[in-house]
Amino acid sequence: MNIRDGIPDSLPEEMVDMLATGRGVRIERIVSRGHASPEGFWYDQNENEWVMLVTGSAVLEIEGRGEVPLSPGDYLLLPAHCRHRVVRTDAEIETIWLAVFFS
Repeated sequence: MNIRDGIPDSLPEEMVDMLATGRGVRIERIVSRGHASPEGFWYDQNENEWVMLVTGSAVLEIEGRGEVPLSPGDYLLLPAHCRHRVVRTDAEIETIWLAVFFS
């Protein structure tokens, strides 16, 4: 398997694939192409999230911290209930995220 496998040419919605799951942890591949959170929407999750940008580019907004630009290789730890949103992702190429959710 390769993190770039199975990405369709057309991506009208963000694509989320479960790569692995176990006791208290799950690993997802998220693929965006010009996608962003709806205006006024914030993620407020019950789990910690470690996220790394594999390809593309993105800007996250983290409540109390502002906008954080991300390039390939950049990663963040978003503690449970850290409100955040996706401001924008690259519209020309896939932005591939590797997200690890854990308690």
